[in-house]
Amino acid sequence: MVKRLATHRRQFGTFLAGGLLCALVDIGVMQLLLRSGVHFAGATTAGFLAGLLVNYAFHSRVTFEAAASASSFARYLCVVGLNYLLTIVCVSLAGMPLAGKIVSLPLVSVSGYLLGKFWIFRKGTP
Repeated sequence: MVKRLATHRRQFGTFLAGGLLCALVDIGVMQLLLRSGVHFAGATTAGFLAGLLVNYAFHSRVTFEAAASASSFARYLCVVGLNYLLTIVCVSLAGMPLAGKIVSLPLVSVSGYLLGKFWIFRKGTP
């Protein structure tokens, strides 16, 4: 039981570290585009997509130690769609794109971890 808990804590820590890396890529791209005059929706979308590829690769290989596959990537894209909608809602409601993005990060992190662990990269799932 203790060993299993330690494994889950380590995995969640790895997930958070990978999420931080992806968030930095995401926010960095978004901010760069905002400063270049791109509308917040386009800048948010571009940042989200830049983080998408880094996120899938990191979590499939490092966090969940699962082989990448077309089916896991399809499930991942479903979760990305959900998280994208959550992000756009937060950015739109906040009135300030960066503030909305920061508010969205914990929401998409929790949903991403749980759905990643129990659906996208679940052991025994093709």
